[in-house]
Amino acid sequence: MNKNLIESDLTREIIGAAIEVHRYWGPGLIESIYEKSLAVELEKRAIPFQRQLKLKLTYKGIDLNEDFRLDLIVGDKVVVELKVVRELAPIFEAQLLSYMRLTQCRVGLLINFNVPVLKDGIKRLVL
Repeated sequence: MNKNLIESDLTREIIGAAIEVHRYWGPGLIESIYEKSLAVELEKRAIPFQRQLKLKLTYKGIDLNEDFRLDLIVGDKVVVELKVVRELAPIFEAQLLSYMRLTQCRVGLLINFNVPVLKDGIKRLVL
């Protein structure tokens, strides 16, 4: 199987929901508005997701007492990281790849809502 096709139906649904949010708001708002709106849109489409999922970090079996939160994990298969930035920097891809490894999700979407046309702000990553 072509690894680029992994979870293609689910990522297509997520992207469709994100496009709907972007059509409604356009660029220029803060990330939390897009995140909450995308959660509403996913819910309306009956797509299962978790928002602000808290992950505990351990180092060599020791709890670090440090947590971080994922923006969204959809269908327990796709990590979605949202941004509102001028352009997507390589560090954002590294961050998403780390989240994917930690959650054992093979697919991730990096979505930047601060663009005139949303398709120009979407990056799909596959492990």
